Amino acid sequence: MQYTLKKSLGQHFLIDKTVCEKIRAVLLEQPIEQLVEVGPGAGALTEFIYNIPTHSYKAIELDTEKVNYLLHAYPDLAGKLINEDFLETAIPFEGSFVLVGNFPYNISTQIVFRVLDWKTQVPMMVGMFQKEVAERIAAKPHSKAYGILSVLAQAFYEVTYLFDVPPSAFNPPPKVDSGVILFKRKAIFPAMASEKSFYHIVKMAFGQRRKMLRNPLKPYFTAAQLEDPIFTKRAENLTFEDYAALTFKMHNP
Repeated sequence: MQYTLKKSLGQHFLIDKTVCEKIRAVLLEQPIEQLVEVGPGAGALTEFIYNIPTHSYKAIELDTEKVNYLLHAYPDLAGKLINEDFLETAIPFEGSFVLVGNFPYNISTQIVFRVLDWKTQVPMMVGMFQKEVAERIAAKPHSKAYGILSVLAQAFYEVTYLFDVPPSAFNPPPKVDSGVILFKRKAIFPAMASEKSFYHIVKMAFGQRRKMLRNPLKPYFTAAQLEDPIFTKRAENLTFEDYAALTFKMHNP
């Protein structure tokens, strides 16, 4: 049974088995009860992970042709494939589950926000992203790569950049390098007035990242508050703890 590549879905199929083995090894470092693979495509990674010791495995794949191919190639996957858009599907399990995938580049940042929405149920994620995006998510303060994704992800997860993946590991080869990162949920989240205000202040701050914070954040603080030296810094100079602390002082969040 053959399948076709769909550029509209950002499909670049993994063909390097060494990469698949490395991702499998990361997953095996701790027991997993329930595992969800995002975008299995033609099943290169699926072959290595669908039968690791878990209570349950599911995969979410938008492309119906690939779902049919996977069922043909791996009959054991019957009843375990969800033929839906990951960004619109219902949460796949009750209780905790680990997320893994070679994420489509065109929705990779949206996948991170989905994981953050589901963070109470997702203690760990192993994901492959375009290298630039992976580096942004893992970036530390005071760097050009540090931004909204860095702050929001690192507030709730320990983020580790694991390894690079070259274009030759895929068919067709993308024009950019890729990178695999690991999310491990923190035992304690930073104190904040609300997640809504935290997300809002981070997005507003980085909306004018080259200016001192007193400019983008002016609507949310009094003139007296804006005299605090922290507002002379730029967005990239604050840690997630700094942003979380500021939410308690905001008005009109």
